[in-house]
Amino acid sequence: QVQLVDAGGGLVQAGDSLRLSCTASGRTFSSLGMGWFRRAPGKEREFVATISYSGRYTYYANSVKGRFTVSRDNAKNAVYLQMNGLKPEDTAVYYCAGRSAGDLSSRENAYEYWGQGTQVTVSS
Repeated sequence: QVQLVDAGGGLVQAGDSLRLSCTASGRTFSSLGMGWFRRAPGKEREFVATISYSGRYTYYANSVKGRFTVSRDNAKNAVYLQMNGLKPEDTAVYYCAGRSAGDLSSRENAYEYWGQGTQVTVSS
């Protein structure tokens, strides 16, 4: 079993930066593929970014490509989402997720483990 804890959300202004973190406990974190998803008010949860178990491969939603960067530190059992150039439409609850298969996936149902979410609010 894996427990994921999201942190780092907050209220920022458009154009600001924020870094989310997700720490894991339980089984071997370094073998997990990890992802970030978000749910905006009144919308379904959507894919944001994913990173392979080694950190070598990443993949992003078009809406965040070039602004967001996903990374991981397996020594610290942590994955990060650096968000730059934030826009009001980035306002959402952000969730990290983990999957036993160590590769990339943008599919929500590919992930077995989920964090509790952290709120990001971007004001204009």
